[in-house]
Amino acid sequence: MKKEYTFDELLHKAASFCSISEHCISEVEEKLNAWGVSGDEKPKIIEKLISEDFINEKRFCSYFVKDKFRFNKWGKIKISYTLKQKGLDNEQINNALKTIDDGEYEEMLASILKTKLKTIQWEYEYEKMGKLFNFAQSRGFESTVIDRVIRTLK
Repeated sequence: MKKEYTFDELLHKAASFCSISEHCISEVEEKLNAWGVSGDEKPKIIEKLISEDFINEKRFCSYFVKDKFRFNKWGKIKISYTLKQKGLDNEQINNALKTIDDGEYEEMLASILKTKLKTIQWEYEYEKMGKLFNFAQSRGFESTVIDRVIRTLK
């Protein structure tokens, strides 16, 4: 039998979920759905969490971009796509992406491509470049940046 929670218990539970790490509205909604929260209580809980700054999508966006870039080594395209899937607006996403330093961005790509270079096999130079290019694209880096960085690896 599933435990029935009061509104205050749900609010407290959601607040503690948000205080463990940054979350956006869609992630909190998913969690509330998983807890079986009724449709009319969800917006009230989310409004309260926003008003008390447990949910701040600008802050979430900023942390998400930093984490995915530094730890997952994702490019801007992949980060942007994932944030759009979470329902964040383009302006917030673009502002957060601007915080990534261009030099650091290209250094990160160069570093992961050098590492990848050790693991791939190729017969021709263009084949090597193609494999590196595809790998960088799968990580969400832009074609122009990939092209520029690959030219420096030669």
